Amino acid sequence: MALFFLLPLCTALATGYLFKKSSDEIAYIAGVFAAISFIFSLVLAPWQIQLGLLLLVFIITNRLLQENESKLTQTKGKQFRETK
Repeated sequence: MALFFLLPLCTALATGYLFKKSSDEIAYIAGVFAAISFIFSLVLAPWQIQLGLLLLVFIITNRLLQENESKLTQTKGKQFRETK
């Protein structure tokens, strides 16, 4: 497995740290550079890592959707009881 994707990932982590610690305008540039480096490292990552991240995103999205639906039904139930 090629580990070339670790180079932009480490760069993204370093510039992200700089973004958090700095409050100047350079922090915004570092933040943009960190985001671009992170996306570039995801593009260069092997398919196994990309597939794992995709599955993780699907699982988290499904759980968040279920939580939001349960909250929505609870508030609708409360509104229905209050109108009676």
